[in-house]
Amino acid sequence: MAESTKDKPYTVEYYYKTRWGHAEEFVRLYKKNHHPLLKRQMEMGRILKLTLARPRLHGTEDGRWDFRVTIVWKNIQVTDDGFDEGKLAKEIYPDQESYKKEEQRRFEILDGHWDVPVVEMEVGS
Repeated sequence: MAESTKDKPYTVEYYYKTRWGHAEEFVRLYKKNHHPLLKRQMEMGRILKLTLARPRLHGTEDGRWDFRVTIVWKNIQVTDDGFDEGKLAKEIYPDQESYKKEEQRRFEILDGHWDVPVVEMEVGS
């Protein structure tokens, strides 16, 4: 990776497609169990910005997504630096049995999940 880009913020959009009728349950579980982990990473300086979104209207089934999380990471290195999110989860959620059960449920109701790294483009004059 070029020296000029390795310390720049790195943006990734995370898309989630739930089984029909389960979008609200997914969002509730996400906000309860995963969002606090990301917020803590913001406090630690690993994440610069965190945005949650859902589509206002529906599209075609093949392009449907129900929930998007956009994370602006400090740089690309923090996405693969061996950070132990499990250790952080144990600190935040002492009842690991309930936490793991709810996280399992969150993924059971997914039809799809994909990550899209985003690269900003400069507009020529």
